[in-house]
Amino acid sequence: MITTEHINELKIKNRGELYKLLREQKDNGKILFLLEHLGRLPSGFNGECFISLLQNKDDRIRLLAVKNIGKLSNDYYLKTVYGFAREDQNSQIRREAVSTIGRMHSYKAIPFLLEMLSDSDPKVLLQAIRALLVFRSNPTVQGALKKLMTHPNEMIQSVIQKEFFYNKSLSISKEKHRESPGFMKNVVVYGDVIGILKYVPDESVHLTFTSPPYYNARDYSIYQSYGEYVEFLADVFKEVHRITKEGRFFLLNTSPIIIPRFSRQHSSKRYPIPFDIHPHLIQMGWEFIDDIVWVKPEETVKNRNAGFLQHRKPLAYKPNPVTEYVMVYRKKTDKLIDWAMRQYDWDTVKQSKVLEEYETSNVWAIDPVFDKVHSAVFPKELCNRVIKLYSYKGDLIFDPFAGSGTLGKAAIDLDRYFFLTEKERKYIERIRQEIGNKSLFDKTESHILHIEEFRKLAKGENR
Repeated sequence: MITTEHINELKIKNRGELYKLLREQKDNGKILFLLEHLGRLPSGFNGECFISLLQNKDDRIRLLAVKNIGKLSNDYYLKTVYGFAREDQNSQIRREAVSTIGRMHSYKAIPFLLEMLSDSDPKVLLQAIRALLVFRSNPTVQGALKKLMTHPNEMIQSVIQKEFFYNKSLSISKEKHRESPGFMKNVVVYGDVIGILKYVPDESVHLTFTSPPYYNARDYSIYQSYGEYVEFLADVFKEVHRITKEGRFFLLNTSPIIIPRFSRQHSSKRYPIPFDIHPHLIQMGWEFIDDIVWVKPEETVKNRNAGFLQHRKPLAYKPNPVTEYVMVYRKKTDKLIDWAMRQYDWDTVKQSKVLEEYETSNVWAIDPVFDKVHSAVFPKELCNRVIKLYSYKGDLIFDPFAGSGTLGKAAIDLDRYFFLTEKERKYIERIRQEIGNKSLFDKTESHILHIEEFRKLAKGENR
């Protein structure tokens, strides 16, 4: 019986016997055990015992054989492994073969790795890029890699962009990343959001969370066409992208919306808002991160199932819409999320940690909130979760469609600053009343400004 201890003993005292076992063993199960438990290979280990295993019909054996050749870091096996990387039918094994070539760290490998840049599998190509970056100072290598900036695969483009075309001089200081303009802190601005955002400096806010007005489904939302509505949202979110700090988040709460039918002779219309706005967001430089599904109790939503419940005829089924999407986007950057986290001092990090229980899945069960003034109010619990999970204490949180100002209340309660914009007078008056009663923003001084007042403050701040 072959054991791990026996394999280790053979590696030290009787390597010839180990080579023989690997070459002559017919039982694939035992071969797998040997390959899996070889561990670190000693200097001078003869990798010829793995070569015949590269022809084994079992994908697992071929994969482990090439992995063990990689441990040797010996360019003697370069041509053999290259042929394997080109010809094997399993893409995972081909990627591992390219990785093995890269681990040789040999200039002799450059021509073979350059050939792999024409591979049709993006994952194999990415592995070749990774191996070639070791030789990035070589003009031939650098020229070949830069040409991949026009490759159709987005991940490959992103890697090449970061390695060769990102201007590191644009990096900002930690202080700059943490700071936000004083004239925007705890401010509500009354006016058209596009007009207001013209006066907001680049990279001012740390987090945006909003639920835009639904398309012609509420009395505060009237557009000539659905196309006009989507373009309006795209214009707003393009500005949000500009004013968002590098690598920070934008969360968009939307759901498909139903426009009631004109008469019994016409059908209602359902518009997939989150799916139609998504391509615009990607094009303007937001990177999609996650989709969170907000689930409401079924008794709180409009019943669309009554007709089908009675007649049970196929084709007429309409489920009750108990979900909304909270789509999570990040402003595209070459920096990993760790970079953004390192912009804060330890005290801020410690105070901002989410120590209580939290939802581990992307399904959030939260009851909706109903209000006499605003017909579509953010639940404060939803705001609390987003703020805690996607910002640090002292950050500036933005909502371009503030409504009754729930996000502002949540921001203050969680020791963040808020910046809100709202164009409907009745909602501004509701926020004004809450401020006056000290029930909405009771922890700090807050201001409601007309767009012209905000413009003057912005100009004064930027002089």
